[in-house]
Amino acid sequence: MTIKLSVLDQSPISEGMSPKEALNHTVELAQFVEKLGFTRFWVSEHHDSPSLAGSSPEVLIAHLAQNTAKIRVGSGGVMLPHYSSYKVAENFRLLEGLNPGRIDLGLGRAPGGMPMASMALSEGKHRDVHRYPEQIDELLGYLTDSLPDSHPYQGLTAAPMIQTMPEVWLLGSSPSSAMLAAQKGLPYTFAQFINGEGGPQYTEAYRNNFVSSQYLDKPKNTVAVFTICAETDEEAERVASSIDLSLIMLEQGMRSNGTPSPEKAATYQYSSFELARVRENRKRMIVGNPEKVKREIIQLSEAYQTDEIMLVSITYDFQDKLKSFQLIADALL
Repeated sequence: MTIKLSVLDQSPISEGMSPKEALNHTVELAQFVEKLGFTRFWVSEHHDSPSLAGSSPEVLIAHLAQNTAKIRVGSGGVMLPHYSSYKVAENFRLLEGLNPGRIDLGLGRAPGGMPMASMALSEGKHRDVHRYPEQIDELLGYLTDSLPDSHPYQGLTAAPMIQTMPEVWLLGSSPSSAMLAAQKGLPYTFAQFINGEGGPQYTEAYRNNFVSSQYLDKPKNTVAVFTICAETDEEAERVASSIDLSLIMLEQGMRSNGTPSPEKAATYQYSSFELARVRENRKRMIVGNPEKVKREIIQLSEAYQTDEIMLVSITYDFQDKLKSFQLIADALL
């Protein structure tokens, strides 16, 4: 089976780096992986984060689309409960109108930040995640001009009126997100880089319970995983030590000024608990030399029964990230 490769980039900020540099690196990375033959490039939504610069995926997508030629670009994802389905539909219809056949709209329900950011986004109103399934239906209705007669805004048009629509994906890391994607008849991405447990089982449930729709006649799924590749296992471990420490700091609420360097990680005194957490977090990652990474990506594609793997890479040195994607492309594409 030929495996397609894609990227989810969170515009990570390394210690000593400015957010502007991080955003410039995202654009450079999109251009780089497009030349390598990658399928799609998604960007994320995070708020009030000292280590991730991507707060508004729709704005970044517009810039990426204008600075690339053919790779699909999209959101991984838009956190829909923060927003009006109507406005999201207009944003992505406009993106699709400007870049027909190239836009993906990945949707999630996570907050993408701490409670204060969620409150600010809704101006103090309650963020009702229970409306998420209904919001998805509304969004699809706006994108296809098919709101039911019973809807209070039936007849309202999401401008611009165009002939194509973005490809809508549901994103998640739980059984409920998998079942929701199955019920809606939409493609599904499991975030193994967030949850290292249960992904193949949840995705199998998605496939087994899939209900065909006007958007998709059979299940379509992918998986997103942290991936670091280098010439040797030793070098890959050195590069990956940055994300090991970064995740430990995040989990324990430790102050962070961005992704730490491998040198800082090498001198950090891990407790026995933290070492156990590092081992647990490695379930969310593929780390190693090209042959090892190729083997594990193929195993992942078999476990999830997908021909597309989405790679998430956070490194202290941007050149290490470019090298990682180059080596993976050389091994698999």
